Amino acid sequence: MATYHLTFDNSAKEKIVPKLTDNKRLLLTFEDGVGAFSQHAMLHMQTQFTVNIVAADAVTDGYNTQVTSNLGTVLVKDYSVSDLQHEMTLRLNQHQNTLQLTGEGGMIDDNVGFIDFTDPTSLKNNPAR
Repeated sequence: MATYHLTFDNSAKEKIVPKLTDNKRLLLTFEDGVGAFSQHAMLHMQTQFTVNIVAADAVTDGYNTQVTSNLGTVLVKDYSVSDLQHEMTLRLNQHQNTLQLTGEGGMIDDNVGFIDFTDPTSLKNNPAR
């Protein structure tokens, strides 16, 4: 079975860690319109992902593959790994204040959303989508 690893760089950690308490967990959502945490189906030919924070007890049906990371386990939809790479980095583009997901083969998504589903204001304040 293939393994996947995601490294959050220091600037991405500064954005995410303050919201990631012990009673929450991370998802990396492929934005295809499937599931409770996907915001929309793709309308154009671009891979789109969103980093989600959800409650530890949230129902995450469909998120059945684990990606290891320096922030703990990140759950993904099993079929979304075809758009991922084995070694990935999530970094903050300081100039545009957006998250970028790259892998050993280059850019995966240059405008990754970030939504804390435990915070009711997070969805409307998500500039990436």
